[in-house]
Amino acid sequence: MQITWHGFSCFRITETLNGHEVSVVIDPFANQDGFKMPRNLTADMVLSSHDHDRHNHIEGVGGEPFIITGPGEYEVKDAFVTGISTYHDSVEGKEKGTNTMYYVTIGDIHIVHLGDLKHALEEKHLEEFRQVDVLFIPVGGGDTLGGKQAADVVAQLEPRIIIPMHYRHGDAGNKLETVDAFLKAMGAGKIEALPKLKISAKDLPQEETKVIILEPQ
Repeated sequence: MQITWHGFSCFRITETLNGHEVSVVIDPFANQDGFKMPRNLTADMVLSSHDHDRHNHIEGVGGEPFIITGPGEYEVKDAFVTGISTYHDSVEGKEKGTNTMYYVTIGDIHIVHLGDLKHALEEKHLEEFRQVDVLFIPVGGGDTLGGKQAADVVAQLEPRIIIPMHYRHGDAGNKLETVDAFLKAMGAGKIEALPKLKISAKDLPQEETKVIILEPQ
């Protein structure tokens, strides 16, 4: 499996299953605040966590993707997706409405994308996740979890790999916090960023949680 981060909460995940490639794009965004989407981005499936131009620029993804914009269970080309509703704020949706988390299973790897989560998870949410191999978690504060809050949610989910998202990177996303507060809360030292993550089920950490930093592509 290959995972690429494009900025904000947008990832492209590709894997070859049963002789064909499966590609999923999550939270494509309209170019803004220094982050730019690739022009040639394509997918079999596009997931959007909520209706905001940092997360729902579906027309920016080519091909003829199956589009998912809310809770439910879906299957496309041997990829399985469950959308789970949460709030987009800490006051039960009274300010920002709802947000959809996604539980994505491709082959033997289980991925959770938290969207613009702003609050701790409830037991009903945790029951949806049988296993969390890779966690995409917002850490930049503002309308999402900040560094310490994000570390608390990590403790709830106990993933094998954590990939922070939705934070300031250089001059891009300058209204957000950097990833530093999250790394400090996790007790992580300096981490060298990777252009992409290539991972298989056999490579997943078994006894520890590993934080991976990706460079936006």
